[in-house]
Amino acid sequence: MGSLLWKAKRLEPKLPCRACPLRRLPEIKPLNREQIDWIQQRKLGQFRVSAGGAIASAGAADERLFTLLEGWAFRHKTLPDGRRQILNILLPGDLIGLQGELMGTLQYDVEALTDTNLCVFRRDTMLAMYQDHPTLGLDVTWLAAHSERLSDDVLLSIGRRTALERVAMLLVHLFRRAASAGLREGDTVPFPLTQPHLADALGLSTVHVNRVLQRLRKQQLIRLSEGRLAIGDLRALRRVAAYWEQPAPVRPLL
Repeated sequence: MGSLLWKAKRLEPKLPCRACPLRRLPEIKPLNREQIDWIQQRKLGQFRVSAGGAIASAGAADERLFTLLEGWAFRHKTLPDGRRQILNILLPGDLIGLQGELMGTLQYDVEALTDTNLCVFRRDTMLAMYQDHPTLGLDVTWLAAHSERLSDDVLLSIGRRTALERVAMLLVHLFRRAASAGLREGDTVPFPLTQPHLADALGLSTVHVNRVLQRLRKQQLIRLSEGRLAIGDLRALRRVAAYWEQPAPVRPLL
């Protein structure tokens, strides 16, 4: 079943792409009416996956492209003995399934971290996009390059950052991404990750993650409770993390 889960589910009626709430965000690259209408034609509908459910599975073929419209998810790989590495966290606006679209099968799993709502696009969307709207094709290429940059940051953290720096870096990274996805309320953003999730993302034990979080709390650099994250001093937490990411330009949305 895996990434073909959407086939077993009844697709919900299409949300008009012109009415997509993500397109109103200042961080999203604006498109003209012709481009939005073309994307609408490639869209099959939407489907929902509950928290903990599989959105995509390694080895599954016949992939479609998905855009995460609502909710959080994560991409991961698991060793035969059950050890898991979370590769990246997916937030609203992120594209899922590009690897399967281009290579035939996925080499990773995608799990819903919260209840999610995903837009489903036709299998041949990528080919048609490069043929009919090359600028949209370049947008998707940009998304792939941006994802690679994020993966580089995670690899640097696991390979060279201390445990304190790793946790601080991920908190800064996710806070900024959640805010840019329109999820910020006051000084907090949703934070549905548990300590085991953080451990699997950073190559640490849950005990070590707990100790680092307590240290950051005591220094009043973060507040983390009831599924919400607030950062007391973003500059100070960046210094702790040795992480000064370059602000990305407006990003495309499929």
